[in-house]
Amino acid sequence: MKILSVNIGLPREVTWQGKLVTTGIFKEPVNAPVMARTLNLDGDQQADLTVHGGVNKAIYAYPSEHYDYWRTQLPGADLPWSMFGENFTTEGLLEENVYIGDRFRIGETEVVVTEPRLPCYKLGIKFGRADIIKRFLASRRTGFYFAVAREALVSAGDAIDLIGREQQGISVADITRLYAFEKNDLNGLHRAIGIDSLPESWKGYFQHRLEKQIGKFQ
Repeated sequence: MKILSVNIGLPREVTWQGKLVTTGIFKEPVNAPVMARTLNLDGDQQADLTVHGGVNKAIYAYPSEHYDYWRTQLPGADLPWSMFGENFTTEGLLEENVYIGDRFRIGETEVVVTEPRLPCYKLGIKFGRADIIKRFLASRRTGFYFAVAREALVSAGDAIDLIGREQQGISVADITRLYAFEKNDLNGLHRAIGIDSLPESWKGYFQHRLEKQIGKFQ
């Protein structure tokens, strides 16, 4: 498991569907080491902090293995590393095998897996097509976010080593499944709520879903 590309970028203004929008989704690979900090990588920023960035979304990782799938789905599209707005383009980390709470060491940096990425309209801006949002979620190839537990330098080529696993009950893929595809899986919702490293916003959402489902049977 390793990082193939480290990608950063600052917010920029673009025109989308006749409106001026500020977005940080445009990122570029960097060759030099970059400091991973609690809120982001040095030189990287998010535009709308109400839904992007923050402690639980400090670093966005996207598996390089998914790029071949998208090349078949989007023939002719230019898909360089960073196309999905990811900070880390990774190798060897797939959503079904990465669990919420997994702790990894990257050089001297330590990161913790927190949640999958849910696409917003800004992914449509990056691709120049609004349909990519539904297609991205439907593909279940979401990538995932890291919280930074220990700040240090990271760079392309760094190995990613698993050093701790909170549990094996709920993977990144499971969270996406419960959110978008199997919304009434009561057992899965129960298990997700019990995962310490899952952000409170997700726990609250799943708790509400659970209570709603239970209420139907009372």
